[in-house]
Amino acid sequence: MKKLSLIVPCYNEQEALEPFMSEIVRVRELLLPCLLELVFINDGSKDNTLNIIRQLAEEHDFVRFVSFSRNFGKESAIMAGFSMAEGDYVSVMDADLQDPPALLPDMLRAVQVEGYDCAGTRRITRKGDPLIRSAFARVFYRFINVLSSTKIVDGARDYKLLSRKAVNAILSMPEYNRFSKGLYEWIGFRTKWFEYENVERVAGKTKWSFWRLFKYSLEGIVSFTTLPLALASLLGIMCLFVGIIIIILLSVRQIIWHNSVDGWTSMACIVVLLSGVQLFCMGIIGQYLAKMYMEIKRRPHYIIAEKSD
Repeated sequence: MKKLSLIVPCYNEQEALEPFMSEIVRVRELLLPCLLELVFINDGSKDNTLNIIRQLAEEHDFVRFVSFSRNFGKESAIMAGFSMAEGDYVSVMDADLQDPPALLPDMLRAVQVEGYDCAGTRRITRKGDPLIRSAFARVFYRFINVLSSTKIVDGARDYKLLSRKAVNAILSMPEYNRFSKGLYEWIGFRTKWFEYENVERVAGKTKWSFWRLFKYSLEGIVSFTTLPLALASLLGIMCLFVGIIIIILLSVRQIIWHNSVDGWTSMACIVVLLSGVQLFCMGIIGQYLAKMYMEIKRRPHYIIAEKSD
């Protein structure tokens, strides 16, 4: 009998776990005859999340869990879940019910019966999200799809259901700096998309502040394209030519009119402009060097403090 492993990263989700579990128990009956394995990844929660997960594992024989020694981030939690999952099909889902479990039967059918290797989900609305964050999210998707050859669907969620073949492809990439939305698309395979309107959290507060989302977007851009390095080089060449032209013009003006004092403002502007361009380009290069530094150290993605039998 086939088995579906459902990976659920959790960070301070004590309020959401009870309604989430109730919904999973209901949907589990719709997945038969496919067995369900529920894998909770406690990502260093500081509230009562771990104790609730322990209790769920005792009450339900299909529940397993792993608890990290500290908060390593959602990407590490997803990686741990993929490594731990035993199912023929593997899905990733948040515990806040913003990823509707009711879609699981259709997603499973797409992979199990219709021949797809991946069933993905995307939000067609962002109702309930702050306007500024929604606007920046749309800009991010357009920007990264222009820069990168790996195209990411606007509104795509981490909520996926993958075949074992696709999961093995993900596990074959042990890179430290991970951006799952890009990895799902990079491995290829046929994907069927399921669209739904945005669902607000059932309980608790989001852990994704604007700043964390901004850093995560930079992670995606740096991980899937080197075009910013080429743009930095192009910008440097353009500024070099502009600088040469300005130097020639200022030199000619000095030879003819001998008014070097009057040129102080233009020279100051040139220095500030070129300094800004240099710092900007150095910042881009620094981002790539930082990623290389983290990869070279080869630290583990996570450290397990406790796991179920």
